Amino acid sequence: MKIVNLSASPHSRRSSSGFTLLEMVMVMAIIAVLAGGVIGLLGNFGEGAKIQRAETDIKTIDAALMNYNTLAGRYPTTEQGLEALVTKPTTAPKPRRYPSKPFLKAIPMDPWGNPYAYKMPGSQDPTTYEVLSYGADGQPGGDDDISSQDPVQ
Repeated sequence: MKIVNLSASPHSRRSSSGFTLLEMVMVMAIIAVLAGGVIGLLGNFGEGAKIQRAETDIKTIDAALMNYNTLAGRYPTTEQGLEALVTKPTTAPKPRRYPSKPFLKAIPMDPWGNPYAYKMPGSQDPTTYEVLSYGADGQPGGDDDISSQDPVQ
């Protein structure tokens, strides 16, 4: 009687433990969108809630920009702007790959009703992009500006 070992050899099985960077970024984006929605529903709770919502929106945009960089090989230029997350850019540099579904359905407005600004390179760290809300006054400069390059508090 011959005994057959039914377990797979160590060379025939692939280990797939852990998550890829893209999976982690997508989970972070989903969490940020959900948090932003809850904060949006509670938006009548004053300026602090608006600041929190802007920070959450910026994190959501950050996650989409990281996904764009993963597929396109670079971040959008200032001229291409955040619109590159909604529609495939037609100006150079065009992304190497672009998904069939956009990175974002639409670019959100900040809690004060103004569009988010995008700079590449950023003003504080020229090695990467910067996403900004100009705050309640809607003008660059001042204490009410919120930037993706602000130090984490």
